[in-house]
Amino acid sequence: MATGLLPICFGEATKFSSELLDADKRYLATVALGVSTDSGDADGRVISERPISCNANDIESVGREFLGEIEQVPPMFSALKRDGKPLYEYARAGIELERPARTVCIHDLTIISVSGSSFEMSIHCGKGTYIRSLAIDMGERLGCGAHLSDLRRTAIGRFDLENAVTLAALEEMSLSALDTLLCPVDHLVAGLPAVTLNCQDAARMANGQRLPADYGMQVEGYVRIFGADRGFMGVGRYLGGVIHPTRLVSSKSGG
Repeated sequence: MATGLLPICFGEATKFSSELLDADKRYLATVALGVSTDSGDADGRVISERPISCNANDIESVGREFLGEIEQVPPMFSALKRDGKPLYEYARAGIELERPARTVCIHDLTIISVSGSSFEMSIHCGKGTYIRSLAIDMGERLGCGAHLSDLRRTAIGRFDLENAVTLAALEEMSLSALDTLLCPVDHLVAGLPAVTLNCQDAARMANGQRLPADYGMQVEGYVRIFGADRGFMGVGRYLGGVIHPTRLVSSKSGG
């Protein structure tokens, strides 16, 4: 039911995976009206059915109500943990726990089409947004209930489907061909300004030392750090005239 973009981090690149978790996401979603399920999607058990009396104008009007910062209750069928156990394990055991609402941000919500008892929409949202919860809440506002029947993630931050490769295509590739698909270790933080240290300073940084910033730094914030003889070394923070190492990579993977 859920398809689309899934960036995969290997080795030292996993140190920067939070960039993906914190990034905005884009989705195409299909919502089925009149039927509510326990999971909020098409894989769940039907728990109620109600007549549909809304039209396209009603759906577009409700969609506009969810723009901006909203309060959203995470679904029970989610990986959020309670007492060390994911919520979906409680849900599968028939246990429902109270979940506090969280503030999430919907930057854009566009109704693409309305057809019979379903509609398709595109969503650009901030981190932590559950599209299933969005479908459920829209269904309640429309008075008929709803569930998510199809979901496709089309973008995460700077990544989109244009350069994605299907699993079927990956399975047919040779090892050498697979290597050509790998992005550099610093790809997730490519938007940060870069600073290249001389050999002596790079050695000090590799040992976790802070460095006076004699590299023309003018704006405080996070930077990508390269060594003249080492390649990419990791991420640091320029603060108060000093570069502080925050997340360094192994010297074997920095090139």
